[in-house]
Amino acid sequence: MRCSTLATFSEDSGSLRRTFLSPSMRDVHRKIASWLQPLGVQARIDAAGNLRALYPAAETSAPRLLIGSHLDTVPNAGAYDGMLGVVLPIALIEALDQRALPYAIEVVGFSEEEGVRFGRPFIGSNALVGALDEYLLAATDAQGTSVREAIEQFGLNPTEIPDAALDENAVAFLEFHIEQGPVLEKLGLPLAAVDAIVGQSRFEVSFQGRANHAGTTPMYLRFDAVAAAAEWISLVENTAKTTAGLVATVGSIQAKPGAVNVIAGEALVTLDLRHRTDEVRTRALAVLVQSAQQIARRRGLSVRCTEQMNQAAVALDSALTVQIEQAIQKTGSKPHRMVSGAGHDAMILASKVPSAMIFLRTPDGISHDPAETVAVDDIAKGIECGLHLLEQLAADPAFQKRTSRE
Repeated sequence: MRCSTLATFSEDSGSLRRTFLSPSMRDVHRKIASWLQPLGVQARIDAAGNLRALYPAAETSAPRLLIGSHLDTVPNAGAYDGMLGVVLPIALIEALDQRALPYAIEVVGFSEEEGVRFGRPFIGSNALVGALDEYLLAATDAQGTSVREAIEQFGLNPTEIPDAALDENAVAFLEFHIEQGPVLEKLGLPLAAVDAIVGQSRFEVSFQGRANHAGTTPMYLRFDAVAAAAEWISLVENTAKTTAGLVATVGSIQAKPGAVNVIAGEALVTLDLRHRTDEVRTRALAVLVQSAQQIARRRGLSVRCTEQMNQAAVALDSALTVQIEQAIQKTGSKPHRMVSGAGHDAMILASKVPSAMIFLRTPDGISHDPAETVAVDDIAKGIECGLHLLEQLAADPAFQKRTSRE
């Protein structure tokens, strides 16, 4: 399968890691271009390193539908996250068998979604919406290379980044993606229409007490930072369990000084909070911050809460979502709507053009791991759904009249 082929192009021996404009990314570009060429479609690389390929409409001034996802990966990655969303539209173009639609199809393979190399996600998609600014270009990797320098080293010209912006005829963006979770498998469904992408809050929370000897300090005279953090972590879990749709994760805990026989003077923990509605997320966050302060005060400690990220939720286009549901139903599958708990390029494109997503079932819900996979039958359903959707949009005058500047 083509995703498996792309997964062989890696920076690491024995596992998949492909970051922004690495040598292995050039190999991926060449391979995808070789699949497109027999279809009469030429691939190009824009100044932000995105692969772009246009399947033309009957008229040059026709609307343009973008379909794509990202080509970069996390370390020790699976073969389908992102890549499936680039390979699948190629299959759709093949199935059209040279037939022109009343709109063009632009396949996009985004250069950087994960944010692994520079700690900044969505570099490629930000270029399309005109948001690849000097701040992003100045970000550096572990070797001190900036995004701007990486672009130049790849043989591209950063001054041409404005030319990577969406074409004025772009009317919509569609992203196929594995679910990366267990919901569809639990429901026994191959596909889903994504109607929203959650907002995210990330915080670093530091409980500060007093380090002391573990054997000589009575329990009632302790100012134990880890004990305070543990109490708060239980509250985080309970808040998420009792708030519909909220997910909360304390993914990192660090005790200082970190010795087995020393009461911790500081406990540094992280918080990742997500919900499809910003109001619910921010309300829950306020409760958790206040609770951290109350716990610290009651225990004679101090606490510092530092915001690391505040990403607003994104509602995807309702009209396109309805069209996707209809296309799913035509495959013989039950339509299902769901929210994406992970970020995607679609949330960036949605700021400029109507955007939508289709999830494919992920066996065992495993992603960001070599065990990540997708069933062949589900891929077939995804292609069938995509073809139905293309036909529906071709017969929809309202879709063709939409513009990215509405």
